Amino acid sequence: MNEENKNPYAGRWVAKLKGRIVAQGGTPQQALLASQATRHKEKPEIIFMPIHFSLPPLIQKIKDVLPAGQEMYLVGGAVRDLFLSRLSSDFDFALPAGGIALARKIANTLKADFVPLDDERDTGRVIVHENETRIFLDFATYRGKDPSTSSGQSLEEDLRARDFTINAIAYNLQDDTLIDPTEGVKDIESKIIRACSPTSFIDDPVRVLRGVRLAAAFDFTIEKATRESMKQASPLLRSVSIERIRDEIFKILNSKRVSDSIKALDMLNVFEHLMPELLKMKGVEQSLPHVFEVWMHTLSVLDYLERILFNLFEETPKNEFAEALQSQLGKFREQIHKHFSDSLNIDRTHRALLFFAALYHDVCKPDTKTTDENGRIRFFNHDVKGAEVVAERARSFNLSNDEVERLSVIIQNHMRIHSFTSKLENENEYPTRRAIYRFFRDAGKAGIDLILLALADMRGTRDKEMTLEVWNIYLEISKILLENYFEKPQETVSPPRLIDGNELMKELNIKPSRVIGELLEAIRENQAEGNIHTREEAINFAKEELSRKENEHGKDSS
Repeated sequence: MNEENKNPYAGRWVAKLKGRIVAQGGTPQQALLASQATRHKEKPEIIFMPIHFSLPPLIQKIKDVLPAGQEMYLVGGAVRDLFLSRLSSDFDFALPAGGIALARKIANTLKADFVPLDDERDTGRVIVHENETRIFLDFATYRGKDPSTSSGQSLEEDLRARDFTINAIAYNLQDDTLIDPTEGVKDIESKIIRACSPTSFIDDPVRVLRGVRLAAAFDFTIEKATRESMKQASPLLRSVSIERIRDEIFKILNSKRVSDSIKALDMLNVFEHLMPELLKMKGVEQSLPHVFEVWMHTLSVLDYLERILFNLFEETPKNEFAEALQSQLGKFREQIHKHFSDSLNIDRTHRALLFFAALYHDVCKPDTKTTDENGRIRFFNHDVKGAEVVAERARSFNLSNDEVERLSVIIQNHMRIHSFTSKLENENEYPTRRAIYRFFRDAGKAGIDLILLALADMRGTRDKEMTLEVWNIYLEISKILLENYFEKPQETVSPPRLIDGNELMKELNIKPSRVIGELLEAIRENQAEGNIHTREEAINFAKEELSRKENEHGKDSS
């Protein structure tokens, strides 16, 4: 809160008697009742103590175009964000009646898009496009009912029916006052997440997930009674639409402190009802160099992935590992940023998808665990089986086909970079051009995700036992792969096609068969390796390769 709001009564309604403040509250009624509790015969003056906001220009525009006498409040998270000096892209407005009609009028004035969201609740949406982003303005009639009012609706009851007190504050666009019946401003100042009512999570169980997300996003603490209510309500999540569950999970994965949020969801027994396959990872031991069992390793990977992304884009590295990361990969900062900005779905971020993959990357280790005669623990094919499990969960969440495919590719290939680094560390052998081609042939754009996940995976494997020497080996492999992908794509990643299947059949005088595809792929691999440069060389190579295949087939037949 800025200096102008340091007055202890700023943003509060106060009761004044003879120029002296005798009571206060979050609403005029609360201030009056508090005054009457000790001075029931006296009639105080109820006034609002001003609070100073830096209103976003868009909200100021809406204030300017409101019809005269129009009662309307900015409510919910947007008001909370004003207190926290955060930018918001979603604005909710509450008014006594005519939500859809006013939304249409505002959309016309702003030359924005209009969508009637809910006829029954009289809710309309305005979508404003600014700098390649979408800003949503929702206009709804009060949800709370109050028979004492002429409309039968009440702003205060609307606010009390909301999820958390920090989201139950209303800002009056007409006179710049606040209505705060649940003391949300105090909770913002105290950094506390508190439910608006004892039935908050029964009324809408998805609030269990939202509470965890808000606590992580703002570095707030969930009040003990609220935490207990969340845990008791977690079984009710089964009754919530999978789309709402998915959206909250992905918002958590796109927020800060992802690892802490996952721990919190686990403590609240959420995964038991939504993603039980994750719980099998708990307590599954691993051999060195792993320092954690599988579940703790997964949490550590999430933590390191967040740190790596932060350090990659942070200007001043905080330690030698961050310094090495920037030194080796810093030149790819813009390309990696663009990679994350190219989302596979407009409603979900690419970053959240990568964290979802990180959460599931070892999900099948419990099912594939073996121990050899030397006591070494192995997890053969956990990557392949894990790809199947994550695809099944992704489809149950109604993710797009592109997202399901990306998750599958990431998890199925997440061990390959470890193989590259192992050869460099133990045999001083760098990946060949052919190996680099095959990696990106199988991974495609997910190759960038795989590099970042591998870095986090290794940090999460060794944790404090990680040496700068091993870290630099991983960074060197990452740099080689990124250089090929971003700087030399036509050489090793995607060589230009020198000949197509029809032309090859004509040159070789053969009929369509699987061999054509095999020959074309072999040509491209040799292009990537630098052995083939021209169409003529491709044809000669194909003739020799076909002859070799025919000879081998002849030997097999005999």
